[in-house]
Amino acid sequence: MPNIGIYHPAIVHFAVALLVAGAIFRWISLSGRAAFTGPAAATLLLAGTLAAAAAVHSGLDAHGPVERIPGARQAVVDHEDAGKWARNIFLIVALLEVVALATRRRSLNVARGALWGSALVSVFGLAALYKTGNRGADLVYRYAGGVGTRYGDTADVNRLYLAALYQSAQQARNQHDSARAAQLFGQLWRQYPNDTTVRFLFIESLVRDEDDGRLALRALANFKVPPDDRRLRLRYGFLKADAYLAAGKPDSARVTLEQLARDFPDMQRIKDRLAEIK
Repeated sequence: MPNIGIYHPAIVHFAVALLVAGAIFRWISLSGRAAFTGPAAATLLLAGTLAAAAAVHSGLDAHGPVERIPGARQAVVDHEDAGKWARNIFLIVALLEVVALATRRRSLNVARGALWGSALVSVFGLAALYKTGNRGADLVYRYAGGVGTRYGDTADVNRLYLAALYQSAQQARNQHDSARAAQLFGQLWRQYPNDTTVRFLFIESLVRDEDDGRLALRALANFKVPPDDRRLRLRYGFLKADAYLAAGKPDSARVTLEQLARDFPDMQRIKDRLAEIK
């Protein structure tokens, strides 16, 4: 079979949607209500099992680069094992569905027993599916598995580096380590000097982490905000007011916020900030 590793995320979502819907419909069908749910359940469960098999195959095709990330190998193995287990359970479900379809005219009792077996086994299948998804989420959110490997685009790796610097800086700030937070936000700005959001973060760090309002005001003086960009104008105005306060100029901060209030009279947050200063 061809290498389909890059399609793994999409295939997985199809498998999950089909199998969950199929299991729910199978249980509804056994109640005798909504007659359409019986054929729908069979179709969904059979299609979902095929998708689960494709998901396992695509995952095995994709695992190599992810497994080579330091510290990620065991997480990859755990995800693969859980995926194979879920696939195997739904292969049993699919077999029971086929038995029910093949015997429904010859032996109603056998067919109904197979359907009950399918419904019961599908519960274990859904549990295995949840475990697989949880292990996959660990790869994505705890190990950054696959970043930069899916399409080989260097921009993906750059975004990962940017995110890592940002999260590390925020973590340092949350731990009240202002010196490290300032260092990391400074590094972020040096790496991405043309990114508007990064520039705002760096200037904000001058105020929050270094308490250097004067330097922040000088940096803001060189910042050109598009007049039609509401979000940036608000962020610029709030940050400028904070910089004035850090520089010991509350009157200038008040003037800045009053101008902002005139430009955006619907913003309660501006009124609240003015009340704080007064």
